[in-house]
Amino acid sequence: MLSTFALLLLAAGSLPPIDSTTSLLVVSPHPDDETLCCAGAIRRVLDAGGRVSVVWLTSGDGSELSMLLVEKSLLKPREKVRDLATKRMQEARNATEILGVDRTQQFFLGYPDGGLTHLLTDHRSTSWHARFTGETQVPYPDALFPGHPYTGESLERDFSALLDRVQPTLILAPSPKDTHPDHAATGLVTIHTLTRRGELPSARYWIVHDGDSWPSPRGYVPGIPLNVPRQDTGLLPFTLTDTEVASKLQAVNAYRTQMRFMAPFLLAFVRTTELYSALP
Repeated sequence: MLSTFALLLLAAGSLPPIDSTTSLLVVSPHPDDETLCCAGAIRRVLDAGGRVSVVWLTSGDGSELSMLLVEKSLLKPREKVRDLATKRMQEARNATEILGVDRTQQFFLGYPDGGLTHLLTDHRSTSWHARFTGETQVPYPDALFPGHPYTGESLERDFSALLDRVQPTLILAPSPKDTHPDHAATGLVTIHTLTRRGELPSARYWIVHDGDSWPSPRGYVPGIPLNVPRQDTGLLPFTLTDTEVASKLQAVNAYRTQMRFMAPFLLAFVRTTELYSALP
């Protein structure tokens, strides 16, 4: 049974009113998620005179398909993994800059791709040894907090420090019902941190992964809305303008490493709507 507060949130629509006072923070597990889920909302806030920040919890250094097709290696030597992460971080900066996000508002935390669930469970206080990079701490010098240990406590402290820095009034984060473990973990980090701070009502939630058949149809099919996932997640449509859709398409195409082997999936999010829920 939904609480009265939850029902009021749902009745308000997919997103609260957006104007020049809106300070949006998009919380992205990997480079590209922020564009797939939220490119239209990002453009809407910036066009209204508001402010947008994006934080990536990982740098995308755990993609085995990327290692095979981009780095052309079945093995995962650390320098190759770091090269891949550098490419993906640069693509993320380029994509969000296309959307209008200032580089000073683009933040990487540098935690391990494929390891966020470990940090929230058996490695809350003891460092996790990342499978792909071999690291036990944030290795990227341009991350927000380089050298911080790969623990759940450190991740949540870093995320809270970022919230202090950007002071968002609206936060868009993955739903814990997203079927990708890093996405679900990112949603939980967001919820736990905001709950402790008394700021949970500022969050809305999105989904990128819901099984092999969603979203459908795959590929770039202009002029149709994004279909709702199979899960009952309370997702509601946020309708995009033609300009916002065009910006989203351009930003998705900036992810060249991912487009080489995931283009039909990525382009399936370039629709006339984005989906957000007031409930996690």
